[in-house]
Amino acid sequence: MVGIKRTEQPGFDVVTGAFSYSGNAIARALIAQGRRVRTLTNHPDRASGDMSVEAHPLVFDEHRLRASLQGADTLYNTYWVRFPHGGTTFATAVANSRTLFGAAAAAGVRRIVHVSITNPALDSPYPYFRGKAEVERELSSCGVAYAVARPAILFGGDGVLVNNIAWLLRRFPVVAIGGRGDYRIRAIHIDDLAALCLDLATREGDLVVDAVGPQSLTFRELLECIRAAVGSGSVVLPVPEHLFPWVTAALGVLVRDRLLTPDEYWAMAKGLADSTAPTTGNIAITDWIAANGDQLGRNYANEIVRHFDRAQTSQAR
Repeated sequence: MVGIKRTEQPGFDVVTGAFSYSGNAIARALIAQGRRVRTLTNHPDRASGDMSVEAHPLVFDEHRLRASLQGADTLYNTYWVRFPHGGTTFATAVANSRTLFGAAAAAGVRRIVHVSITNPALDSPYPYFRGKAEVERELSSCGVAYAVARPAILFGGDGVLVNNIAWLLRRFPVVAIGGRGDYRIRAIHIDDLAALCLDLATREGDLVVDAVGPQSLTFRELLECIRAAVGSGSVVLPVPEHLFPWVTAALGVLVRDRLLTPDEYWAMAKGLADSTAPTTGNIAITDWIAANGDQLGRNYANEIVRHFDRAQTSQAR
């Protein structure tokens, strides 16, 4: 995929969450192209010394957001919540997204590139996917040209899913899997997602694209690939589907985190983490796991600490 470098265009780009996961990959890709980057973030303490990024607070007040976005060329939006926590809900995230898009329109932002999810639907039984569809609807009506990248599962960098599966496989003699594990996932590397987002910023018109890598694996195949890469002797134990969310909930209590929510499991089991769309990424997840097996799962990646518990942020991996 070849994008058009926009180094001659005036202004700067804004990335929500440039010190977090997908936002960090996008910000680094922009900096590599010579772009000036500003971030809206709740975690300025995570700024890296090797990144030149101007940080503004991610406060969902339209006046303050408009001031932070004034003069921006493209807004790359990665803001969302993986699960409700404290006073933050999916409804809160939808309302916050509406405010953000309205501020971008008022500030004269040229284009919004938004990171969503595969298979969102307004009538989805899963609040995460329904909320993502509601955000896409808000985006389409805000009056700014837009592009939507829809990844299913991300890997690479300091991603959570693959690492935490590896962590379990390193520490437990038995690791459970829901049902037969024959539901498929189509993951994309975080750097491939960033490259796609930069490319979408150069396109014309409103676009929606599935962000998917070259491989569609069953979850069991993914688990076996990680097990081989880390040299685990764990037994993979199938658990009846209706019991599996309880197993992950118990593990979540153990690690003081949300390892896998029931909605995430059921959506994956129903095929919502897969896609038949053309490949938009180049890095195969099996190759990446094999190359990084020695490091995977050495530390547990705690989502609650990363995204909600500011007092413990410095302890996050």
